[in-house]
Formats: sequence, structure tokens, C-alpha cells
Amino acid sequence: MARTRPVLADTDPVGCGPLCEAGPLDEPEAVAVAARLRALGDPVRLRLVALLLAADGREACTCDLAPDVGLSEPTVSHHLKQLLEVGLVSKERRGANVYYRPEPEALRAVGRVLAVGG
Repeated sequence: MARTRPVLADTDPVGCGPLCEAGPLDEPEAVAVAARLRALGDPVRLRLVALLLAADGREACTCDLAPDVGLSEPTVSHHLKQLLEVGLVSKERRGANVYYRPEPEALRAVGRVLAVGG
């Protein structure tokens, strides 16, 4: 049986809940969310965001994240740079370490587009 896709609208004719409530995306919003989805399409980057969300104080440095994903610090830095460029994380240098934090509003924007009411 084919699944129908929810329609973005002011009403909720197909029971899509929050997706419909979010309303249509304008072009700049769609471009921003699409870039974020592309960045999250990499399994390592998706894991890094999940690790940041679960970290104490919702922040971590590359030296803490690298062992968790089994990659070198430079490789983790590369992935975090991709997330930074689309606004999914922010960073702060503290001495020799760079700490990253998830950006809640950017993650919520992605979530609003993907949320489907149950």
C-alpha cells in the first residue's frame, strides 16, 4: 500500500499534526533546513550531534568526541566544521581546546519539518 505524504497547510486534512502546524517553508527556510539535513546525512555528524546533546553541559571538545566516534581529532574537527557552517553547532576556544555546543534553534527547525503527529 502506498503511503501518502503529508501536505503543508493551515488545516490538518491528513492528520500530520506538528508538520502541518509548522506551515509552509519559504525559500530561505527551505534552503537552510536542506543544508542542515545534508550535514546530518553523514552518520558521523549525526553521532556527533547526538553526543553533544547527551554531554554534560551539552558541550564537548574534539579530544572528548574523537574516541567516542573512533576517529582522529582532525577528522572530528572536519565533521564539526561542516556542522558549524550550517549553524547546527557553535564553538568556543578555551586554551588549546575547542568546545562545541549544539544550537537548539537550528535543531528545532529541522525537527519541526520532520515532526509527524501520531
